[in-house]
This record gives sequence, C-alpha cells and structure tokens, in this order.
Amino acid sequence: MSAGSDPLALSARHHFQRAADGLELDSGLRDLLSEPRRELRVRLPVVMDDGELQVFDAVRVVHSDARGPAKGGLRYAPSVSPGEVRALAALMSWKCALMDLPFGGGKGGVTVDRSSISDQETRALTEALVDALAPFLGPDRDIPAPDMYTDERVMAWFMDAYRRHAAGQVPGVVTGKPRALGGSRGRNRATARGSAHIIRQALAWCDRELEGASVAIQGFGNAGRGLARILGGELGLRVVAVSDSSGGVYREDGLDAEALATAKEEGASVSELAGGEHGDALTNEELLALEVDVLAPAALEGVVTEENASRVRARLLVETANGPVLPGADPILEESGVRVVPDILASGGGVTVSWFEWVQNRSGDRWSADKVEARLQERMGLAWEAVRTRAEDRELSLRDAAWQVGVERVAEAERYRRV
Repeated sequence: MSAGSDPLALSARHHFQRAADGLELDSGLRDLLSEPRRELRVRLPVVMDDGELQVFDAVRVVHSDARGPAKGGLRYAPSVSPGEVRALAALMSWKCALMDLPFGGGKGGVTVDRSSISDQETRALTEALVDALAPFLGPDRDIPAPDMYTDERVMAWFMDAYRRHAAGQVPGVVTGKPRALGGSRGRNRATARGSAHIIRQALAWCDRELEGASVAIQGFGNAGRGLARILGGELGLRVVAVSDSSGGVYREDGLDAEALATAKEEGASVSELAGGEHGDALTNEELLALEVDVLAPAALEGVVTEENASRVRARLLVETANGPVLPGADPILEESGVRVVPDILASGGGVTVSWFEWVQNRSGDRWSADKVEARLQERMGLAWEAVRTRAEDRELSLRDAAWQVGVERVAEAERYRRV
C-alpha cells in the first residue's frame, strides 16, 4: 500500500498499520496485506470524433482476492493516479470484509476529463479498456462497478464489450448496470440508504432520538442527495444544511430536502438555491462547524484536517464519502467528544447491493425492492454490531474497531489459504 504523497493513500496506510498493530499481525501477513496483489497499467488508444488518435492512461488494481473475486468501482476522472487507486482498492478489501461479503478489493480508473469527451468517445474508451483488461476480468475474478463520473450506461457498454471476449452474455462481470440488463433494484440509492441505517443505529447508541435530530450534509451528489431525502423525508430527521462545491444552504428548522435535490438534478448549484424560501447561504467550512447531531461528509476526501477539526461540533461525524477525515484530525475530534463512524462502515451499502446484483445475475433471480431493502438493513445492522461490540469490548474508537474487524477477516482468509 505504497502511499506516495496522495492524502488518501497516506490515510489508508496509517489506519492499516494501526489495525495491524492492534491485531499483532505477523510480519509476513502485514507485508502481504500492505501492497496490492496485482496492478495493471495500460494505455488506451482511442480514435476521437474528429478522427484524431488520443491515448489515455488507465490502471486497475486488485488489492486482495483472498475472500473472493475483487470488487470495486471504475472512475473516469482527471485526478486518477496509481496511488489513489491503490488506496481505494485496499479500502474495498476492508469494506467488503467488514460487510462480510464474499469479495476482495479492487479499484480502477482512467485519467480523463469526462466532460471534455462525447458519449461516443466515452463508449470507445470503455471498449478499449475492456480489450486491455479482459483476460483479468470476470464474475469470479474481478468485477467493476460505477464510480466517479461513470454510471449505468458505462457499465452497459462495459458488459457489452466483454461479451465479445467471453463469446456470450456474462451479466455478472459488472454491477451497477441498468435494470433492463440485469441491474438490481435499490442500487442507485444503496450508499445513501446504507449510511442512513448506520446513522439510525449510531444515534440510538448515543441515546439520541431519531425524530428531529439535526443533520448537515457536505456534498450533494448522488449519495448526499439520497441521504438527505431518506433522513429528511422517511426517517424524520431535520436536515438543516447541505452543500456542494459552490457553497451551501442552511435553515435551522429544516430544509425541504426533496425540493433541493430535485433542483440540483435539474442543473442548479446549491449556492444558486440559497436565499429566500430555501434558506440562508453558508460556506462549506461553516457547514463543517455547525452544532448538529450528525455531520455527514459525502463528497471529497480530506475535508476535515488538523487545521479545522477543532471547529467541528457535531455529536456524530458519519463518513459517507471515502476518507473525508485525515488521520491527524482523529485525536482532535476524539478530544472534542465527536464520535466518528468510519467510511468502511458508513459507506458499505453500495458494495452490499452490488453483491445482491451479482447474486441475482448468477442465479437468474430478480429481487423485489422490499427484499433488497430488508437484506441491506440486515447486513448494515450486523456490520454495526460487529464494530460496536469490538469498540466497547476493547475500548477502541469506532474507526479502530472497524479497521480491526476488516483487516482481521482478510488476514484470517489469507492464513487458511497460505498456511
């Protein structure tokens, strides 16, 4: 898990080493789990719409396959780097193990500005990626899914391109597909719904009633919007602030989360909605400092740092995004009485419903929305109990407990395979 200078990679390495120390892992297992099992870097030649040839860099990392085929998203973004992808692949290993899924961890990405290329160019890029990776893919080997700037259409193109290599339909090679091609009900809001289940459990643990509890959500993409709708519309919490990269909006007695989410989906930025009936404008930094029951960073990594952690006044900080709290901030938050629910637990709903989709593809079954929701609630509850019990029994933070459970389960699988 070579960190380089990438903040997410440094954070992932720090938490792994703490877990390994706490578990007293022997040096061989520590060495095995600290680096990816496989890393493929490929260059993808694509003929663009104007007839010019352009070459894109891509990487696919399998961190661990000890518990099953590698599972992890595929992102198309200018920021994609090997260090970032390695860290995200490792996080998927621990997350899948914590959720007790029969998957290992993987991640992939293409360095590209999705907004600068057409749909046809995106499809050609996806086909070139499949051509390069096909020998290493498959429902029993490595299973991509949507991630940053990829969606169900990209997964449909990916599956269709893989069909040529497999000489037949293999819907289980990717998850997050359109339902018409084998996608699962409940996939679009899975991360948000899983996080909402964890928030419900964590508030009860803190002896706080669900009804009327206040929430601030930083990040109003798919996960943030879904979380606002579920918490504010279904569970009766009071969503007092939301924000995106442009800024935020605040209302003490609660925002109309559904109206804000709909406006965002129609192309408005959150800052454009501030003022008047929606609420007052505030900055992202001001949102982080609100006195609320739940703060849910749902966008970027590294938003809570040593510099601003002392200003956080939430009772619970629930990491709906990957790595929003840097390691240096953790002791400051703990000293302030802020309980952090880590990303490998709070954001586990997405990969869990991806597993449901994979199971349905393998069996030819179709689950109802009610069955998906019931199974997701059960899985999130079991993961929460494993973390809560470890934290209380060993007097650990929720983060240390979650990482120990995840790393321990992967290490156990490796022991059975290697010894």
